[in-house]
Amino acid sequence: MSLFRKIFGLKNTPEDHIKSEERGKYMPEIKLPIDEKFTINFKANGGKFLYCENMEEIYKTFHNILKENSWEDKQVFLLDSRLKDLFKDFDLKTTRNSSESDYFLSTCEYLIADDGSLLISSNQIAEKQLRDLPANFVIYATTSQFVENIGEGLRGIKNKNKDKIPTNITTIKHFKAIEDKNFLSYGSSSKNLYLLLLEDL
Repeated sequence: MSLFRKIFGLKNTPEDHIKSEERGKYMPEIKLPIDEKFTINFKANGGKFLYCENMEEIYKTFHNILKENSWEDKQVFLLDSRLKDLFKDFDLKTTRNSSESDYFLSTCEYLIADDGSLLISSNQIAEKQLRDLPANFVIYATTSQFVENIGEGLRGIKNKNKDKIPTNITTIKHFKAIEDKNFLSYGSSSKNLYLLLLEDL
């Protein structure tokens, strides 16, 4: 995953400037690594990507997010007890009422490289709809959660939850302010989203 150490200073290679149709029909398609493809698509969707090599960096980055948004004393919508333990040193003011909270702290099922979206289910949001959740999301995920496409993510959910498959499976894809959205994202719930990504491979 050395990619993430240099992603923001990534230099374009000559191939980046050659469109597929200009390369000739018998030339193989340039296939990006799954992590790089996700990062490019996620950032194009308007997401804030924060790569961390260890938990110390996760905590420092999370602290910076709270400070930047003045959320230190605000209520956080938090359903996952494991996250509550993980971030216990922050003395978060948690609530299970989404309408009273300023932001949502959660995990996700998978990170979808194809379109830079996040696959979530009732494991993260219970039976709530995206529109009922706070406008601000902080998602904690790991590099082992990358999958190529939604189909692969759905198979992963099924394999991990053989006894009881979660319901309310959906993707979060639009991370831009309403005024930045175009007609293709009309009707979707746009979220201001920070992704805290921990290297675990």
